[in-house]
Amino acid sequence: MSFFQRKRNGLLAAAVLSVAAGAAHAHGPDDAGREPKRPQATLEAQASRVVEQDTVTITLAAEVSDPSQSKVTAALAKTLESVTREAKAESKVKTRSGNYRVWPFNDEKGKITNWRGRAEVILESSDFALASELASRLSERMPIAGMNFSVSPQARAKYEQELLAEAAKAFRDRAQALADAFGFASYSIRNIDLGGGGAQYQPMPRVMAMSASAEKARVPVEPGTETVTLSVRGSIFLSSRSK
Repeated sequence: MSFFQRKRNGLLAAAVLSVAAGAAHAHGPDDAGREPKRPQATLEAQASRVVEQDTVTITLAAEVSDPSQSKVTAALAKTLESVTREAKAESKVKTRSGNYRVWPFNDEKGKITNWRGRAEVILESSDFALASELASRLSERMPIAGMNFSVSPQARAKYEQELLAEAAKAFRDRAQALADAFGFASYSIRNIDLGGGGAQYQPMPRVMAMSASAEKARVPVEPGTETVTLSVRGSIFLSSRSK
């Protein structure tokens, strides 16, 4: 065997030994000696409070019918402009457009015989008396089609902030109880998610649409209550009792 062949074989053998040593190191005692993963648990706790609804939303709606589509559109536009202008004059009432729709009626042969249109204006306010009086005044041109109550975003955020400490304590208590039940000494928090929600607590009175000839009178406004809830969801590590 030549000198160069012997040298080449020696290099190949060294390379094989190097790879084998690396593989042995990768699967050596270090991996086997690693501390086992700690058990995890996922749980949820929450705190709730029943609160008064502080916002009223009133829907005004006008409907027009005519054989001419342009006349229906023009009549709705005139009513919308008039009602919106007067409503926006009240700074304590938020005014916005609602649904708007114009659609045809067809006879048996498919020919359009009539057009009908409907437009809405939405009033929203925390001043119930003012919103009621304004809606009643506007109802001659745009009758009241519906009313509902809610908790404003600002009030909901305030209540959820107040509930945070209660929900956090409930989560900690539940986590410790779970650790005790399964024979662990304690726990540590892995991650936390906060969630909020509200549910209608008291049914709202139904408000019937008022005709254009209805007598001007303040619309009865009777808000209800809502349940504001803050939930804490998360997962924890469970720690074994010391030996």
